[in-house]
Amino acid sequence: MGAKIISVDCGSPADRAKINAGEILLSIDGHTIRDVLDYKFYSYEQEITLTLDTRCVTIKKGEGEDLGLNFETYLMDKQKRCANKCIFCFIDQLPPNMRETLYFKDDDARMSFLMGNYISLTNLSEDDIERLITMRLSPINISVQATDPDVRRLMLGNPRAGECMNIMRRFAEAKLTLNCQLVICPGVNDGAILQKSLDELIALAPSVNSISVVPVGITKYREGLYPLTPVDKVKAAEILDMVNAVGDKCVEKYGTRIVYCGDELYIKAERKIPDSEFYEEFPQLENGVGMMALLEDEWSAALRLMDECEISDFTIATGTSAAPFMSKLIDELSKKCDNRFRYKVIAVENKFFGDTVNVAGLVTGGDLISALDGNVVGERVFIPDVMLRHKTNVFLDDVTIDDVEKSLGVKVIPTPSDGFELLDLIIGE
Repeated sequence: MGAKIISVDCGSPADRAKINAGEILLSIDGHTIRDVLDYKFYSYEQEITLTLDTRCVTIKKGEGEDLGLNFETYLMDKQKRCANKCIFCFIDQLPPNMRETLYFKDDDARMSFLMGNYISLTNLSEDDIERLITMRLSPINISVQATDPDVRRLMLGNPRAGECMNIMRRFAEAKLTLNCQLVICPGVNDGAILQKSLDELIALAPSVNSISVVPVGITKYREGLYPLTPVDKVKAAEILDMVNAVGDKCVEKYGTRIVYCGDELYIKAERKIPDSEFYEEFPQLENGVGMMALLEDEWSAALRLMDECEISDFTIATGTSAAPFMSKLIDELSKKCDNRFRYKVIAVENKFFGDTVNVAGLVTGGDLISALDGNVVGERVFIPDVMLRHKTNVFLDDVTIDDVEKSLGVKVIPTPSDGFELLDLIIGE
């Protein structure tokens, strides 16, 4: 037992206490340290005593200040793998021979609290549940999909999936904050099942802080998998009407909407994205809920502040779903600058995963090169940074930005989903 310390941050409380790399942390104030949750929870106080493998050390520090210890893994433990066989799992729809890390399925409650990952609750032991309640860890992000036990067992392919609402009720009684997600698979968890799920989740408010409703993602690699159909225009409109009616009632009863549809449902239904006020504090932004409304708000504000119109020609490449929206934004910029620059917005067709996949985050480098070849305006190509692996210049197919630049002879510039930063990059600031 124990976690081996591999380094100590210079000037940190642990460094001042002369704790060294190579020592093993066993406990804090008598509490055995099993993983990062224990470490963060029991090291919060201003004065604590660490039991190492060879000695005990008392440390005084600021309340909540990190000790400055680094361990062999972030979790100080192995990450828990998903035990489900979800009928909608995107990882099961990946083609073969991609990098190994893309096939890892995580379902770790610790990553929900620390990194915002969504979990299914199916691999929580009773001890895990009690620990989350005792530590009062919030928010917990939960992939619910359906509250009906039989439907959820079918969707997750796990007999424990039906326990979800019982566990969530215990979390609600403990006043933990819960964010929920419903991935809609037509013919499985839509219609009356969706209505039931919304009603039962909202009954747990205010513990249930937010609910996102998003369409299932389907690639061309589904051979041998559960037969699913994508959400079409009619189904998207049906979902929007149901969800927004429930949200309106929540506003009347709780003063907050609670439940929101992902931007993709509005695009599929060919309906206008609501204004940013609709999304309140944007509680489900990471799930693509309200992202376009926020970006448009920031863009409009940035244009109002802009006084520089000397812009060189450029190209924007994005997924097919976002391309019309981006064209609208750039049209506004062009109009403000009296059309003094040339530009093109290119919708990149997803040949790698199939044309049912239309989001920018799943565009590969190979498809980007194919779409841009011979179509670039100017010497700069802006792409959403979600096309790239986090904090790298690598696309899903292991093509790099350098590869794209060499192939096309242009500069490729990743851009964040932030209207101010996007405009600054286009202007050249």
